[in-house]
Amino acid sequence: MDTAGEGSVDELLTRSERLLRASGLKHPEREAALCVAGVLGISAGELAIMRLLSRSCSDRDAQRVRVAVTRRARREPLQPILGSAPFMDFELAVGPGVFVPRYETESLVEIAIRYLQDARGTVIDIGSGSGTIAIALARALPEVTVVALEASPHAWPWLQRNIRTLAPRVQARFGSWETNLPSGKIAAICTNPPYIPQTEIPRDPEVRCFDPAMALYSGEDGLGEIRRIASVAARRLRSGGFVITEHTEAQGDAVQRCFTDAGLRDARTFRDLTDRPRFTVAWQQ
Repeated sequence: MDTAGEGSVDELLTRSERLLRASGLKHPEREAALCVAGVLGISAGELAIMRLLSRSCSDRDAQRVRVAVTRRARREPLQPILGSAPFMDFELAVGPGVFVPRYETESLVEIAIRYLQDARGTVIDIGSGSGTIAIALARALPEVTVVALEASPHAWPWLQRNIRTLAPRVQARFGSWETNLPSGKIAAICTNPPYIPQTEIPRDPEVRCFDPAMALYSGEDGLGEIRRIASVAARRLRSGGFVITEHTEAQGDAVQRCFTDAGLRDARTFRDLTDRPRFTVAWQQ
């Protein structure tokens, strides 16, 4: 960083805000600051100080900022642009082809950890993507064996990279999750599967255009994958084991029925931090 050059931080921010506002983003000033700070590798506070002191950055960094802001203006999610996504107390490497982790899933992990306290055995993360759930569970529960299952060749490199960096003891398996389940009974299945009905295309272009379709859609009612998971859970969970899945806020009752119809018990739905019913859990007899 220097005090001269063409890349005035104030000018970069002003131009970025203008471009992002024209693209229809709701919070262009905040988005611009996140883009600039993320590309430069500095905090929001450091960026504010640089702007106040009329600092500049190198021409190369200014060009990197312009490229990132242009991508964001096209409504590409910010996380893949910057190459990382925060989740709980760690950062996941993400990029094109992998589902971007959402903060709501932190609540699913917290519920699972609560029920797995002092537990041993095998915990499965179905459709692991970047490794969000598997890594969080492995870091919080050293006594359990965590297996991450992923079928997407685009997500697989990101899963391997994040496990290697953040939780090396997680076992990752590539291909159909039904054929890659480990032998023996399972303590828990924790998953954020595809659950959007095929006819309900998301409005947000960040989701519609950039999240992988296989991570979003699952049959006419969105419950196809959850039914498969429920069936396998009923057969493979050990006594007292549980399955927990994320879903839309309108699917809680239907997911409970999926679990109950499969032979699981005590299905109940939990709310996320914004008080929406987003997670359903059920137990083996």
